[in-house]
Amino acid sequence: MRLEIKKEVLDALQEGRGVVALESTIISHGMPYPENYEMAKKVEKIIRSEGVVPATIAIIQGVIKVGLEDDELLYLSQAPNVLKVSKRDFGYCVSKKLTGATTVSGTMIVANLAGIKVFATGGIGGVHRDGENTFDISRDLEELASLNVAVVCAGAKSILDLGLTLEYLETKGVEVIGYKTSKLPAFFTKSSEFNVTHRLDSAKEIAALLDAKWKLINGGVVVANPIPEKDSLDEKMINKIIDDALVEATKKGISGKEITPFLLAKVKELTEGKSLEANLALVYNNAKVAAQIAKELESVSK
Repeated sequence: MRLEIKKEVLDALQEGRGVVALESTIISHGMPYPENYEMAKKVEKIIRSEGVVPATIAIIQGVIKVGLEDDELLYLSQAPNVLKVSKRDFGYCVSKKLTGATTVSGTMIVANLAGIKVFATGGIGGVHRDGENTFDISRDLEELASLNVAVVCAGAKSILDLGLTLEYLETKGVEVIGYKTSKLPAFFTKSSEFNVTHRLDSAKEIAALLDAKWKLINGGVVVANPIPEKDSLDEKMINKIIDDALVEATKKGISGKEITPFLLAKVKELTEGKSLEANLALVYNNAKVAAQIAKELESVSK
């Protein structure tokens, strides 16, 4: 399997400097061009402003890239028929020399191969509503159970069953650290009814936890970083939209991998685009916090 690490990223890793991994499905599937390209560039700029190197991960014509050059980022933001790549898709995408965008789980796998310990994303996947009957559970949770990567996110996507997602993570031994919060953020909203495993109030404390854990045992950590309060949407409104959209999806026979994009599109439509603004705000916020954690890991790990 071909794995190409951008020189800037490789130099940082070899010198023990901070690196933050970034997924690419948000670029290829999250929003249209040129908004996706502008978002990707801004996220990288935010990370660099903290003295840390960004590493956007994707597969370009069969080559797994850890860190994209500007022309590759531009290509990915415009390319048609980009494959979403999780663990099950790597062999196909690479052998066929296709272009693929890595999901949360796919990005974690490549970050772990490259030795990157911190990853910033929007929200993790989890157990879908009615998951106890459908067994529709995101691969993200399995990678979190085994890979030494800290995932900075705005909690789990609010279209999921948050309670079952937390139970699954507990079973897998994955702690959910609330960054300056005791409640689990719910992606578009800054809190939910559920408690996190532990609350920590600084990047330094989180870096110390990661270092201590990985000297003892393997496994990922969720760093749940709430969306900024000014960008948070109304929890009751979002839940009603999702409940109504699930009823509509059932009537239309929409299920499996099609359900998530359907629900997110409905949320965007019924919030008149406010959900997209919230999504951007939380992604930028997560990138900043992830970079601060990666920076603290530089000194803790030495």
